[in-house]
Amino acid sequence: MLLPALSPAHDEDIESTRLLASWLHEARHEVGFLALTREGTHIFQRIELPTRAHGLCNGLDGSVLVVARRPGDWLLRWYPNSGKTLWHWVNDDRQLNGHVVTSPEGSHIWTTETDLADAQGHIGVRDAKTLKKVTEWRTHGMDPHAMLVLPRSMGAVPAGALMVANGGIRTHSETGRSHRDISSMDSSLVALHPENGTLLGQWRLDDPRLGIRHLTFDKVNGILGVALQAEHEDAVLRNSAPLLATWDGYLLRSAPAMANSLGYGGDICARDGGGFWLSATRAHELIGTDAAGAVVERIALREACALQADGGRFWAAGSEQTVSGDSKRRAQTTVHIDNHWTLSTVGGD
Repeated sequence: MLLPALSPAHDEDIESTRLLASWLHEARHEVGFLALTREGTHIFQRIELPTRAHGLCNGLDGSVLVVARRPGDWLLRWYPNSGKTLWHWVNDDRQLNGHVVTSPEGSHIWTTETDLADAQGHIGVRDAKTLKKVTEWRTHGMDPHAMLVLPRSMGAVPAGALMVANGGIRTHSETGRSHRDISSMDSSLVALHPENGTLLGQWRLDDPRLGIRHLTFDKVNGILGVALQAEHEDAVLRNSAPLLATWDGYLLRSAPAMANSLGYGGDICARDGGGFWLSATRAHELIGTDAAGAVVERIALREACALQADGGRFWAAGSEQTVSGDSKRRAQTTVHIDNHWTLSTVGGD
């Protein structure tokens, strides 16, 4: 259902950048476009969702793709300019794991999924026009989450390879995400061939209780950044665990311990000049690191999560405020923005 815009503002007060995001507003889950103004968050075109969303991406045909938060059962392609929507619900034997990526040529989309019969991870290869699955590839692990198309060759892995974060935690199908078995946790980063899903490589961290969740690419240093979520039973280990690992095409290395980070990296993006921004959601702050993972900056932001960066600027969302631009300008938000957002290439008028 198409909904009216929120929080009208004068055009000269609206930042030119548009962000595609999902949020909670008056007990409704919605997706749409927003900009940050002096007065707060300005919401443009938006539609209602059946449940909470997680990952979003721009299509190549003027559409946007939205996927349900895990354990998810729906996928949406929305054409903001026409208002057209295409919904797809997955079969009962599969669960969507919250992220979707468009293949480079645009003919397919990729979704991370779990087979509920054996908890094994798969990439759903779906027709871009119908959203129906045409085949699937094994991720060689459990609980696959975020994906990234590698922008350049790294080591023996060619440009265009699909990098997948296997969280590695078995989730019992009868209880969704509420009952997770971490005793057999096996998190890994894998590279898959973009044409047939062949395994090109697999990497693990020395600490098996560091879960690999979200991915970004630092083009300055030519390394992949990985946001981690710690699953240690020992609170001291968990609270000082690193939220970052890096991959250079050969080795996957965790950053040094991060005191008081509380073990939960909600999102990650590249930092201007190299290095990374991480959202330490439970610690209520943004953490800036250099390329080796040393902490160089901390910014307080309650329930920090969604991150995006482009051209020397970055945007971060918390539960009550947003931080935007190279000046780190703050604004209040009247909606609770979900885990991720991305720069919009369509819609927003």
